[in-house]
Amino acid sequence: MAESVLKATRESFGEALCELAKTNKDIVVFDADLAAATKTGIFGKAFPDRFFDCGIAEGNMIGVAAGMAAAGKIPVAASFAMFATGRAFEQIRNSVAYPELNVKIAGSHAGISTGEDGATHQCIEDIAIMRAIPNMTVLNPADHLEMIAATKAAIEYNGPVYIRLGRLAIPSFNDPDNYSFELGKGITLHEGNDVTVIATGLVVNEALKAVRELEAEGVSARLINIHTIKPIDREIIIKAAKETGRIITVEEHNVVGGLADAVSEVVTAECPVEDHPHRRSGSLRLQRPRMGAAR
Repeated sequence: MAESVLKATRESFGEALCELAKTNKDIVVFDADLAAATKTGIFGKAFPDRFFDCGIAEGNMIGVAAGMAAAGKIPVAASFAMFATGRAFEQIRNSVAYPELNVKIAGSHAGISTGEDGATHQCIEDIAIMRAIPNMTVLNPADHLEMIAATKAAIEYNGPVYIRLGRLAIPSFNDPDNYSFELGKGITLHEGNDVTVIATGLVVNEALKAVRELEAEGVSARLINIHTIKPIDREIIIKAAKETGRIITVEEHNVVGGLADAVSEVVTAECPVEDHPHRRSGSLRLQRPRMGAAR
């Protein structure tokens, strides 16, 4: 396996945009006065004629990006997740998603790992907001390699995409020699039969550490990385539910509307829980998978 890379996914995103823009002249980037933080400044330095700072006016930025998409460009609009999905919700809903325009929205500094930025910037609702919007694809890459692959896939995909970016530098765990990214397809990182852990984003690396510790204690835990929250990989979730009978979700997001709800929707539809009295002890025996969520 190649040496691990310690890098924030927001930086990987900025670098990937630059690389893609070398051969794709239609890529244009917009930011809302946060280019140094979202790392779109990397693109702006390399392609100043294709970079536009819209100031602290996120709604307007999305509207301009929608117009550029209607003109045949591939606009990327970036800001902190709280502002990109919160302040600009109406413009994303009405001007981008409903007409299915080819706009890519990047939300940086998502989750509680923003730390000292404070509670007002710790967006734990962005995935829920974006999942609820029709025609929107939602991506939450876990490390450097996955962010590069996800950015490329988002640019190549024709339609609205939301990409969640992380603030903190984290070690990469995916191996470039055998890694493969596909929109809407989860990845099994660790096999197990006793319980399934389904994680997304920056906490996937922490979940990987946890399942290895469980293995040392004799617990066989399967780990699935869900980098595409919408559309979610129903097949991999159903298979895990039937084979392990227990699912725990791990995310840096409110369980309401996030990965926990997305997984629960699949499991309750395809593998509902059925409890029956145990013949010997009178206790309840789980016949089908049960859900849990790490908060």
